[in-house]
Amino acid sequence: MQENESTPVSVLIVEDDRVTRLSLSLAIERNSKLKLVSAFDSVQPALTWLETNSVDVLLTDLGLPDGSGLEIISACAQRYPECAILVLTLAKDDDTVFSCLRAGALGYLLKDARAMDIADNILRVMAGETPMSPEIARKVLAQIRGEKKIETTPGNITPTEDVLTRRQTEVLELIARGNSYVEIAGLLFISVATLQNHIKSIYRKLSVHSRGEAVFEAQRRGYFQPERREIERGDS
Repeated sequence: MQENESTPVSVLIVEDDRVTRLSLSLAIERNSKLKLVSAFDSVQPALTWLETNSVDVLLTDLGLPDGSGLEIISACAQRYPECAILVLTLAKDDDTVFSCLRAGALGYLLKDARAMDIADNILRVMAGETPMSPEIARKVLAQIRGEKKIETTPGNITPTEDVLTRRQTEVLELIARGNSYVEIAGLLFISVATLQNHIKSIYRKLSVHSRGEAVFEAQRRGYFQPERREIERGDS
């Protein structure tokens, strides 16, 4: 995993189309802030590689010759929860989109995007943003707005240690709005390190592996709704 800002962001590509794979590889190699560590064209070699290697960013297709990219997403999210997973595909149907997000994907990009734009999105996700193609973002927003509100009461969350604190809920609300880690830390007057500790605790309490999955699960449990509210400051 990336250790400091001067260390290039390591990227793993899984894409079966040779032309697309080469185009992405070149875009990443030409960016001094990125480092291509490997590129595969199918599921099994990628899963084998992930058994002994970690990476900052996984960029994967879904429709692969020997299976689904969802297998790679799930395996990577479970083994390396800090890895940022981006899906690159032509699929736009709702079931596919949300299956990827719930499996651990953080961003969802369509293949019609330019390779250089995708390289820029990799840097955006490392800065704490959640890049999505506009069409996919609209689907996610529609799903969030359409989710049935679930009331959370002391009676239906029993283990005290599994209940999100007010600060953790605020963190998730800001993540849902698309704020970067640096922006969230500034808004809440805490350090980025403290913020990362909050996020790790959130993942543990909600049994999730990614920011997108955490937002979905917190909303499902009724911790917050998508409408904006004022963030109380000064409480850490």
